[in-house]
Amino acid sequence: MIVTDQAVPLLITADAPRRRMILARRLLRSPVGMVGACIVVCVLIVAGLAPVLAPADPTFQHLDARLQPPAWQPGGARAYILGTDSLGRDVLSRVIYGSRISVMIGVSAVSVATLIGVSVGLLAGYLGGTFDAAVGRVVDTFLSVPFIVLALAVVGVLGPSLLNLIVVLGAVGWVSFSRVVRGDVLSVRTREYVAAAEAIGQRRRWIIVRHILPNVAPSIIVLATLDVATVIIAESALSFLGLGVQPPTVTWGGMLADGRQYVATAWWLAVAPGLAITLTVLGVIFFGDWLRDVLDPRLR
Repeated sequence: MIVTDQAVPLLITADAPRRRMILARRLLRSPVGMVGACIVVCVLIVAGLAPVLAPADPTFQHLDARLQPPAWQPGGARAYILGTDSLGRDVLSRVIYGSRISVMIGVSAVSVATLIGVSVGLLAGYLGGTFDAAVGRVVDTFLSVPFIVLALAVVGVLGPSLLNLIVVLGAVGWVSFSRVVRGDVLSVRTREYVAAAEAIGQRRRWIIVRHILPNVAPSIIVLATLDVATVIIAESALSFLGLGVQPPTVTWGGMLADGRQYVATAWWLAVAPGLAITLTVLGVIFFGDWLRDVLDPRLR
């Protein structure tokens, strides 16, 4: 493919309808991509329509029906398809409402990480020099500490809340975006159209936004998609440890924490949110892998 001023990613072209048709056909031919896309769409629908789909109030306590097994188990009731927890709350309704928190934190935290990481990576890759060296040392420092450990430490200091969780996960996750974008920019900035833009005196800001950013966009899209899965797992882990979103807000990690002491007697309390987390993460990963295969020209 000839790289010119107009060389832009598959999703960002003037012939958008035709590109969408091509993407749809490739998706239909990919079983893994289809499974991932279906799971992601279902989770988004469930999260968006939670008040409509949930059969009961997720916080309503019916103590007379506490620890009811799922409807298909002996002693189960049709009113509680996935059973109830130790306070008589409907597990199905809590799983449905828990999807809203996972989607909200996943999308919001990744958006924060993308904004910070892409901005820093673009500047570091294009400007180079002292700024690039300083960013490299900061990135190395962040990467020397495991993601979840760093998030755990910061949330422990700031305190558990929805806003703090989004800010912390976004602020901790920007380094991966910065590193990937910087590497792509170092490759793109040597292209002829970038040299031509610099030769005619175009502003650096215009060159970065118009000529460089569109050509590194595929990597950003793929990384952001896959990073949603990492954030969902991190949020669930922090909620499980009591450092995530606090009750009465329903989270899958919080449900796991509540159900761990009943694993032997009421297995559904931990299995239901655990399956929800597993399926959601797998769906995002499958869809992200398909996007990588489609958007990365080296894999086509």
